[in-house]
Amino acid sequence: MSEGMRVALDAMGGDNAPGETVLGAIRAAREYGIGVYLVGREEAIRAELAKHDTNGLDLPIVHTDEVIEMDEHPADAVRRKRQASMTLALQLVRDGKALGAVSAGNSGAMMAAALFTLRRIPGIERPALGGIFPTSGLPSLVLDIGANTDCKPEYLQQFALMGSIYMERIFKIASPRVALLSNGEEETKGNKQVVEAHQLLKTSAETLGIRFIGNVEGRDIPVGKADVVVCDGFVGNVVLKLSEGLAESLLGLIREQMTSTLLRKLAAAILRPGLRSVFSKLDYAEYGGVPLLGVNGSAIVSHGRSNAKAIKNALRVARQTAETDVTGAISAGMQKLQSTITPKAAVPEK
Repeated sequence: MSEGMRVALDAMGGDNAPGETVLGAIRAAREYGIGVYLVGREEAIRAELAKHDTNGLDLPIVHTDEVIEMDEHPADAVRRKRQASMTLALQLVRDGKALGAVSAGNSGAMMAAALFTLRRIPGIERPALGGIFPTSGLPSLVLDIGANTDCKPEYLQQFALMGSIYMERIFKIASPRVALLSNGEEETKGNKQVVEAHQLLKTSAETLGIRFIGNVEGRDIPVGKADVVVCDGFVGNVVLKLSEGLAESLLGLIREQMTSTLLRKLAAAILRPGLRSVFSKLDYAEYGGVPLLGVNGSAIVSHGRSNAKAIKNALRVARQTAETDVTGAISAGMQKLQSTITPKAAVPEK
């Protein structure tokens, strides 16, 4: 398999690395035919590979001793550890040797390393992290979920463009519905940032090819009222953490109640196929990780506690993001947007 067909994996990133990360790579190679660069400590990676049948699988190792730990300061760690496993994974993307990069390590460091290594797409002021949220139908993408806590209205406009392109190309949704997250559906609702962003999107949606449907409220996310929900990273991260906690609590309550008596256990056995389907929709591992949109390349940030299933699917999404040219489409969209912006008049010198 040629180098460009592989995806680079930070094999040392995450709470369960390298055991689950290496196993996830093996499963991705076997089930999806993905070649995977395993970036990290060679001895540890080889020890994990030896536990499994890897005959015929494309799993080359890129050795480095440097690893950014979960509790390190992101920017400082990236500057100090130039040969860190996640940075080398991103360099393989930059150099055209890998389609994309995946890490379940320090998410802040992954964002800093991606900005440092891949750089931003021209015109993008702030890359954003997009979180996949299960709904009653197809999933919704909420962005930003933590990369940018303070945003200008123009950032939200760019998030809308990036999110629309991602959902169209990765989830095959024709003309995704894009909405702003606010405290009311009326266009006058929200803080100054949201109200101004609403007007920006309203006037530029046609030029950008965005199907802007206005404002939605938090309760509209789980029912799938919009395919892309735009907000700043502060609000998005609160939504994400609340949703994670609620999902875990509900699943725990269901399991507890369905196994509390013999009669309920029998009922659970009958309902098992349906319950499995519900649990699968709420399982973050089904989606693998979240995309960092706005950088020059495919970069997927996985949950710190990712298991092999999550890593396997993150590698699939990284390849799909590259093969559908999400980055190129965002770049083209930004060129359209910039062509509509009237340059500010130069101030004459005194």
